[in-house]
Amino acid sequence: MIKYTKLFVAVLLCGLAATTSFTFAQYQPDRLGEGFESKTLVMPDDYSGRVVTTLVRSLSPCPDVHRAVLYVHGYNDYFFQKEMARTFTDSCFNFYAVDLRKYGRSLLPEQTPFEVRDLSEYFADLDTALTLVRQEGNTEVVLMGHSTGGLITSLYCEAHRDSLPVQGLILNSPFLDMNMSGFYEKVLVPLVSAWGGCFKNTKISQGNSTAYAESLLKQYHGEWDYDTNLKFMASRPVTAAWVRAIHRGHNQVHKGLHIPCPILLMYSSQSVQGDEWTPQHQSGDAVLDVKDIARYGRTLGPHVTEFEVKEGLHDLVLSKPAARASVYAEIFRWLRSNGLER
Repeated sequence: MIKYTKLFVAVLLCGLAATTSFTFAQYQPDRLGEGFESKTLVMPDDYSGRVVTTLVRSLSPCPDVHRAVLYVHGYNDYFFQKEMARTFTDSCFNFYAVDLRKYGRSLLPEQTPFEVRDLSEYFADLDTALTLVRQEGNTEVVLMGHSTGGLITSLYCEAHRDSLPVQGLILNSPFLDMNMSGFYEKVLVPLVSAWGGCFKNTKISQGNSTAYAESLLKQYHGEWDYDTNLKFMASRPVTAAWVRAIHRGHNQVHKGLHIPCPILLMYSSQSVQGDEWTPQHQSGDAVLDVKDIARYGRTLGPHVTEFEVKEGLHDLVLSKPAARASVYAEIFRWLRSNGLER
């Protein structure tokens, strides 16, 4: 009798655990409010312990929609661009965004923000997100990456080029090279990268500039509100392993990729220098060298369309109204010309 009682309890507990897991995996109202929902996806543990990623979605009000955009944020970032999502949903695309592991909604209390040792770690996040997007009835998917997200999505598409799970790639100021002097890029970064192979957790300062954040936030000079506990005013220190991961990713890009799908490569008309905010920070890319984006972006595949955004900010969809209007106009022109908007 005791044996059967224990068996009954075990089955009951398993059932409760399965129910809890199932409930946990459902969409919940998202922090962005009405029209947005998200779900937390538990991933296999890595070298630092527990890992989750988060999928956010906003569904189009158009009937019978089977196409979607999946957006991947940049470094020191998370998804908060509601206007971008609504632009796609109003144009009959379902919109999804992923907060990658150790970023934004997916950052766990015990984790080091943005920690990564190889950019391919993020591929599992994208695989899982894309599987769910397709399971929800989206037969055509366009991947969109900003900054470091642009580097990650480019490498992801290269790794999957023989069975590419997306029909197009949109790159918003992709991080394809360090924005540093020749000495730093050719000598110092490779040295730190080599160091990061053995001493992975060595902290590397990213400086204390808040100029880019000031160009975005409504309380300073921009138009936007976001959570500065998730997207910090000044970048946190990174690890030597992070530098190594980025350096190796850049080296792969610099050799040229062979992404087979159409690519839209977008970048600002100018870069802006300086750690202190100036009015020029409202009309240029204060993070990356736009010449590097153009140079290496052209080598990502055989079907690259370039678009230079006049006075665009680093995150082009957060630029001044005229600049971001031109971004959306080009995106939908490109989608139509490649048969991705029907």
